[in-house]
Amino acid sequence: MRRYDCGSFRYSWIQPARAVLLILWVLLLGRSAPAAEDAAKTSHMVAMRDGVRLATDVYLPPGIAEPVPAILIRTPYGIKDAGKALGLMAGLKGYALVAQDMRGRGGSEGNDAVVFHNDGWGERRDGRDTLEWIAGQKWCNGKIATWGGSALGITQNMLAPDAPETLKAQHVLVAFSDMYRQCVFQGGAFRRELMEKWLQDNHFDPNNLKTFLAHPKYDGFWAELNSEAEAAKVNSPAIFIGGWYDIFAQGAINSFVAIQEHGGPGARGKCRLVMGPWAHGKLEGLEYPANAAKFPKASDAFRFYDHYLKGKANGVPEDKPVHYYVMGDPTDAKAPGNVWREADAWPPASTATPAYFHADGGLRFEPPKEADARREYRFDPDKPVPTIGGQNLFLPKGPMDQREVESRPDVLVFTSEPLAEPIEVTGRLLAKLYVSSDQPDTDFTVKLCDVYPDGRSMLVTDGILRARYRESFEREDFLEPGKVYELTVDLWSTSLVFNRGHKIRVAVSSSNAPRFAPNPNTGGPTDPPGEKRIATNTLHLSREHPSCLVLPVCKAAETGG
Repeated sequence: MRRYDCGSFRYSWIQPARAVLLILWVLLLGRSAPAAEDAAKTSHMVAMRDGVRLATDVYLPPGIAEPVPAILIRTPYGIKDAGKALGLMAGLKGYALVAQDMRGRGGSEGNDAVVFHNDGWGERRDGRDTLEWIAGQKWCNGKIATWGGSALGITQNMLAPDAPETLKAQHVLVAFSDMYRQCVFQGGAFRRELMEKWLQDNHFDPNNLKTFLAHPKYDGFWAELNSEAEAAKVNSPAIFIGGWYDIFAQGAINSFVAIQEHGGPGARGKCRLVMGPWAHGKLEGLEYPANAAKFPKASDAFRFYDHYLKGKANGVPEDKPVHYYVMGDPTDAKAPGNVWREADAWPPASTATPAYFHADGGLRFEPPKEADARREYRFDPDKPVPTIGGQNLFLPKGPMDQREVESRPDVLVFTSEPLAEPIEVTGRLLAKLYVSSDQPDTDFTVKLCDVYPDGRSMLVTDGILRARYRESFEREDFLEPGKVYELTVDLWSTSLVFNRGHKIRVAVSSSNAPRFAPNPNTGGPTDPPGEKRIATNTLHLSREHPSCLVLPVCKAAETGG
């Protein structure tokens, strides 16, 4: 049995996603889980609008004498595990807990294909139908909150835009806001390590994967799985919690920003964001100080629920909207960073600062002066760059040392001089690349690393872009051999202080497998049964074509702490 941790708290289990939910609940409550046999329940088969019935367990507070508010969790992993311990916890706080198996999962009827597609605002609206059923029960006072992480957080994001007014608050942990861009086709490239194994290990209908692969471009199918675009319809405040190395790191941020700034009147300006140095399971490579596991007060689920469902004056409206952990060198007790910060909005104030790639392998803040400078490499989809760390689910994850892959001939490395002063980078990172290829399509990957004085090259964050989607994920624009194109690779977001004496490094290549399925370079579909080609890809580094990584640099005075 594998071991995983969240900060300094360790636990063992088989399925990473389910463990994340249980441990985060315990951390947020600050108590041990009660004995499972102490929790009593009633079981129901709740009919949805199309007649399909979903298995639903209800846990009521002991000695209930009047209607109470309820907390809903909806899961594909089985309500037996989720409900027993959490039901008593909720009851001790004066809430009913409702745990439900999603359509086609556990004891529920129906089919689980396509997962999450039945939970939002489409033809089937299992989230809304369940909320309406709860509000109609005699033990419920008509006020409902939702809770959960990973898949349980995704179901919350999906139901929020279509929720009735009975939904008063949400607590969403490590969940995507846009299934296409953050889960299945990040940068237009298929997230193989995440999707194939998750669907297979949890015994989903094989039609799930077939359906996803049949929609490689963003279309109407994916629009019904993009809660971020529906933010204006969301009318309940939420706490969004994510990790810098989590598989859905950008999803937590995007959900917060979209609803905080553009949500309905009940949600806009009332949401919270908490981002820490966490992954979807055990963080490998570096161990951050104990304070990394100390959740800010603003992340407390029941404190948030008590205010919005019970009207308690407990200081929730006065909390800062944003709480984020600024990572630093955890091996140096005097290093800046490794602190929690608060902010009024995301992202905090920063200066977009290009770090330019130079033909000699240098990374400098001055643009290149050469009239014609470039570097090229050969990308063989049968011999891809192997995944080492990063935002993975089943593979080792986190800020792992990249030196093993940086030495490959198909990886271009650009490194700064040792820093004379610390540099804090907090916010979204975008790589502006000028590229050409001898094939109609290929991928470009970009990694940002923190190089320690001992030579370790520790991954901070990375991204990928399938070249055919450089203009839009809604259409394909193939490359003309030899023509130079400008494209933008999204590395998502981070918050880190590069310490004095460290170096900043960027690595550019065309693969990161099995995290992403390698591009066959033919312009054909992912993993075609037939032809694959070797691509000769060129990165341009001249005065006219200054490839760079744009860093959101914060003021030097703010890097201490």
